[in-house]
Amino acid sequence: MLEVKNLKKIFNAGTINEKVALDDVSLTLSEGDFVTLIGGNGAGKSTLLNCIAGVHMVDEGQILIDGKDVTRIPEHKRAAYLGRVFQDPMMGTAANMGIEENLALSYRRGKNRTLKWGISNKERDVYKELLSTLDLGLENRLSDKVGLLSGGQRQALTLLMATLIKPKLLLLDEHTAALDPKTAEKVLKLTDKIVEEGKLTTLMVTHNMRDAINHGNRLIMMSNGKIILDITGEEKRNLTVESLLERFGKVSGEEFANDRALLS
Repeated sequence: MLEVKNLKKIFNAGTINEKVALDDVSLTLSEGDFVTLIGGNGAGKSTLLNCIAGVHMVDEGQILIDGKDVTRIPEHKRAAYLGRVFQDPMMGTAANMGIEENLALSYRRGKNRTLKWGISNKERDVYKELLSTLDLGLENRLSDKVGLLSGGQRQALTLLMATLIKPKLLLLDEHTAALDPKTAEKVLKLTDKIVEEGKLTTLMVTHNMRDAINHGNRLIMMSNGKIILDITGEEKRNLTVESLLERFGKVSGEEFANDRALLS
């Protein structure tokens, strides 16, 4: 479902501030894979996600989604293949529009617009049913402005919107990082449920080592713009934070220096 071939991305090339963010990165995700991506500060994980999404154009390499080469397709056109949830709960939704209006925008993504009445009662019933699965009481607040929701409620709604029309690939960019621990856990459980039920191919960037271990069927660790660990199956199920840190040290030859990840 996703093929990343020999990606290279350099910021501020040819200057004193030159930074090689991605250094010959290759990665393949099969349909239904749920991959967690972790690494220290500046490892390249967010850059990789942004290159896949089209936020940054790569300097070298190729990106294919479901067999289609999207390497040079701009971000707004690439969005037809992707569902995205951002770190900031304020992104991904229109704060001044109602809950049902936000859902309607997502439901119509990629479809031709018509002059029919905006939201039918039948469509509204579908939204109520979907919102009830979040167990947040939002099904009774369809007309409420999204800006009035809490961070956790907005992230849950954004997750629902990103998957309302099944995407080829779901990108989660530290989507629980700005939430308190209890709310983050609830959003992660919801993520597991939506990904599993929809059999969605998913790439989740996280700073939390335990979350990277406990979620998904595959764990990838990056360092200095390269993929240094790719762990699946029984090996991943037996992982602990300690064993992951030990493996990182052996492969990279250095200690994992990211207090945010270690203390989460």
